[in-house]
Amino acid sequence: MAPPAAPAALPAPSEPWLWRGHSIGWSRAGAADSPDLVLLIHGFGASLGHWRHTVPALAARAEVLALDLLGFGASDKPPSRLAAEPPRPGAVRYCFDLWATQVVDFLAAQAPLAGRRLHLIGNSVGAVVALRAALLLQQAGTPPAQVVLIDCAQRTLDRKRLAEQPALQRLLRPWLEGSVRQRWLLAPLFRLLARPAFIRRVLARAYPSGANIDTELVTLLHRPSTEPGALESFRGFVNLFDDHLAPQLLAQLSQQSPPLAVRMLWGAADPWEDPAEARRWAADHACISELQVLEGLGHCPHDEAPERVNPILLRWLEAAAAQQR
Repeated sequence: MAPPAAPAALPAPSEPWLWRGHSIGWSRAGAADSPDLVLLIHGFGASLGHWRHTVPALAARAEVLALDLLGFGASDKPPSRLAAEPPRPGAVRYCFDLWATQVVDFLAAQAPLAGRRLHLIGNSVGAVVALRAALLLQQAGTPPAQVVLIDCAQRTLDRKRLAEQPALQRLLRPWLEGSVRQRWLLAPLFRLLARPAFIRRVLARAYPSGANIDTELVTLLHRPSTEPGALESFRGFVNLFDDHLAPQLLAQLSQQSPPLAVRMLWGAADPWEDPAEARRWAADHACISELQVLEGLGHCPHDEAPERVNPILLRWLEAAAAQQR
């Protein structure tokens, strides 16, 4: 087992930001007058606290913001409305466009981009959000300096990838999609998944080295699941069977001249997102300028081995800055 990283304080929360009537958790660190602005976007089930070992390192070089996506962390968790369901007061359709729009609006409210270099860094699902937000920013005339994907979600259960699945899985898909729509079926499953003991078992797979699986991490993952509405955001997410895929977004970013810079970091032992697919992305998409695969690490290398990941992120900040000077 690898030794744990030095203790790191969770990012200090800022006063909640009100977005579309919802309270959003976020944090700020580093120098507000830095020409470089970093926005950290967490993955499914996580929160801004998952960047506990990343913020202090990057804040020495740039202003660093992190936010809780709607439905996660300290942000509100409104009722879910699936694509085929009628609108109802207060309900939202959890999807990548929603979260990407949240990111764009957050930047406009808290950190105007004029004259600054923006670096979007996302883990897992947050990496897909970062890609979609980059496209929205590009369309608005304020493209980021770079997007960094850390073990980007490959979304193998999306309908657009159904042909890749085994025959039995394709046969059972209508049953699966019908089942996860039902709150009465999801509720006991959610209670099982949200138990601290189960969270620790999942972390043992996600962090194969065993480093930094501590009480602080379990608590920051467990606490939001006890809040009102947590089942609703879970329902919204597990029903995302037809949404953006990273390769499609990467293809759109590659069409620009010059392509927007994308850099990818991957744990070689990621149990869910195959690094072989990341290598295919790097070969297929002109916007990807670098891929680093780190041996022995899993799905969240930034938290599992910050002593290995932070120097890479700092080097990439410098590389992106040099390209824009």
